[in-house]
Amino acid sequence: MRFSRRTAWDVEETRLARALRERREAGLEILDLTASNPTRCGFRYDEAGILAALGDREALSYDPDPRGMLRAREAVCRYYGERGATVGPERVFLTTSTSEAYSWVFRLLCDAGDEVLIAQPSYPLFDFLAQIEDVRLVPFPLIYDHGWQIDLPSLRARVTERTRAIAVVHPNNPTGHWTRERRELEELCREYGLALIVDEVFLDYGMAAAHPVAKSGDKDGAPRSFAAGEHPCLTFVLSGISKIAALPQMKAAWICACGPERGLHEALERLEVVADTFLSMNAPVQCALPSWLDGAGAMQEQIRRRTAANLRALDAVLKGAPAVTRLDVEAGWYAVLRVPALGSDEDLAVRLVEERGVSVHPGYFFGFPGEGWPVISLLSEEEEFRRGVEALCGEFGEGQGLEFRD
Repeated sequence: MRFSRRTAWDVEETRLARALRERREAGLEILDLTASNPTRCGFRYDEAGILAALGDREALSYDPDPRGMLRAREAVCRYYGERGATVGPERVFLTTSTSEAYSWVFRLLCDAGDEVLIAQPSYPLFDFLAQIEDVRLVPFPLIYDHGWQIDLPSLRARVTERTRAIAVVHPNNPTGHWTRERRELEELCREYGLALIVDEVFLDYGMAAAHPVAKSGDKDGAPRSFAAGEHPCLTFVLSGISKIAALPQMKAAWICACGPERGLHEALERLEVVADTFLSMNAPVQCALPSWLDGAGAMQEQIRRRTAANLRALDAVLKGAPAVTRLDVEAGWYAVLRVPALGSDEDLAVRLVEERGVSVHPGYFFGFPGEGWPVISLLSEEEEFRRGVEALCGEFGEGQGLEFRD
């Protein structure tokens, strides 16, 4: 049997996955510093309210709209209105996930073999999403110098005649920094006729010590949604309730399209054809979306408290571990650590599982250059998080720290 090359992925079990499986099968504890599923992190959900929203009788009537139910799209518009952006429902398309949203935008913009420039480090799922659409991802570097920033000269140098879009995550996952180069990105897109794709799933999770996301009326220059303000280039803002309402299982997301009127009009028409081909959103979830968005604030507050507490605990532990440091984080659910590069990040992650019972993401998972970049989640329950960080830091004793400094 012959299969498509686009699905010729290596699906063999990795050394890290095997180490985790064997430890679980042995009944041994794993201190999980990779937790990303909020439904399993001990948060308090309004279970009755969440489930009641699925009981709307309107869901029994099939009234297909390629862009999604109007009242659901209007709820998305209110979400952006609270964040200083004026968005009409005609510019919103509902999807089952941000992954599907990427797929639709890639189909809209790219022919087979076309390129999308994407910031790196970043979430590894993008590679699979692009490959399955026959799109080539071309990474451009984020650099760390008193905070993260886009290497703009390197980005410009990567634009070719096959480039169709630039993609950024705002704030970035996993570095947790805000994309402050909006004007430069928009100017580059306008100059070369490119689209800008902005993933904002972590928009509402600014750290208290950094700038929170800007609301209407905040001073210019503070982090805010790319849906707000003027749009000199065609811009697609992606988000969904997986992060906004901490409901990854409910599968509701969207595309918000912005840009100059002429190009935007054609984009909306073409995107509607893509959406009409799939009609993927189910009616109960669309009916429930306004209620879930209205209740998202309570979940966000719990998560912000958890991530702030874990960040404080991490810093307290690191005071006694001079060989381990963390990079600045402004938003999101993750922290990036810098440790002595005494071997590969995969070797380190496997060793931490086998010898210390702690699970971390190796840096190569997100495209970090070189070694010594473990990434940990700030979402884990606080006691487990503290113990996990202590176990991680225990890997780097005084002698190893001196070797690193030399």
